[in-house]
Amino acid sequence: MHAAAHHTQPPPAAQGHTDPLYASVRHLLMKACSNTCSTAAQAFAQLVQPTARFQLALDALLPILVSPRSELPQRILVAYILYSLYATHPIAINPFKSVLFDTFTKERNAAVQLSGEGKTSDDEQLVWVLWKVLKGDGDHLGPYPPNTLARESLPPKLRASNLVLDEEKVPFDSSQEGAPQHPTPAHRQDRSKLDRLVFGNDVSPEEVEKTQLLSQGLTLLLAARERVLTLSEQRLLGPVIPQLTSPSVLISLDLPLIIAHNPTIATPLLVSLLTLPPSDISSVYLDVLAQLPPTLPTFDILGRLLHDITPATDSITGGKVTVADIVRMEVLGPFLHQCILWLDHAEREERDGLISDDRFAKGVQNLCRFYSALLKVNVVDPASDADSAEIAHFALRNSRFEEANALYRVLASARF
Repeated sequence: MHAAAHHTQPPPAAQGHTDPLYASVRHLLMKACSNTCSTAAQAFAQLVQPTARFQLALDALLPILVSPRSELPQRILVAYILYSLYATHPIAINPFKSVLFDTFTKERNAAVQLSGEGKTSDDEQLVWVLWKVLKGDGDHLGPYPPNTLARESLPPKLRASNLVLDEEKVPFDSSQEGAPQHPTPAHRQDRSKLDRLVFGNDVSPEEVEKTQLLSQGLTLLLAARERVLTLSEQRLLGPVIPQLTSPSVLISLDLPLIIAHNPTIATPLLVSLLTLPPSDISSVYLDVLAQLPPTLPTFDILGRLLHDITPATDSITGGKVTVADIVRMEVLGPFLHQCILWLDHAEREERDGLISDDRFAKGVQNLCRFYSALLKVNVVDPASDADSAEIAHFALRNSRFEEANALYRVLASARF
């Protein structure tokens, strides 16, 4: 699925973190891949106190597991550690099962697609490791170093296309993430034991609830890439978004999918990402915004962000700004330029008979309405060449559309 060149560095969200314990875990992961999986997992358990393991796994381990840019041995080691933390309990109640399963299905499907093209995925071994873990056979991996597992030559019967789990998807219950829809008394007892394992014998109901909410929120955030969340799911996910973005378990390619399916969730998600300290903010998130297509969900989100006064920090000067300032200065211009390029390309395809829908006409109308709305609230200056010259030329070229004609008249009257 991923070229070997992609496995060279940790995900952007993991860079710049200054917490000493976090740094120690990162160092452990880089150095431990030549040791056995069980030895590395024991080292992690000794390094991190029981009460901190869940949160640190959420912050330091999950971004590595889900990022295709992480090194393969580290992804394998992370999968084993997430399993081993709760190995004394059924895999069904492991709080990270949903993420392990999501990664398994995503990497397996990509490997199968490449196989159909006569190619081999670099992550076949990761698919096999996750399959073993999710089958409850993770202990079989303990005696082997991640470096060895990453180089393992798999027989045909263990190739990704042949690895299938009993469940087609992870069931979600708003009261018990990762559990059956009707948990048995024995299952509830297992969950209670797991809560004590995560936090210790003096676990408080508040800490248990926090853990469950984070785990449920993580499941929903990953699901938001593929489907529209229900209102109840959105209400559950909303409050925990800041804790799931510092660092983020998402990669840049996930954001357009979330925006397309769940613009309501995408807005607070982007606000949370853009208000992280500058050392933790990757320009990739701003680049993603600038590359979005001219659709109604895109314009809705950009409009909301351009009015968001949540405090942020300028990545260059260190001064205090707002999310609206960041989006206005770093995203809006490139976004409008990209929209025009997108629509010009759509027009050529329509003229050449390659498309038969109305994406070009709708796109022109939506872009002109969006820009007109920005003019009304003084986000852009109609008399400024930097702000309005390119969109004015675009509106003139497409003045056969009512919205473009009206926009050009407004811009022309402001300039002459």
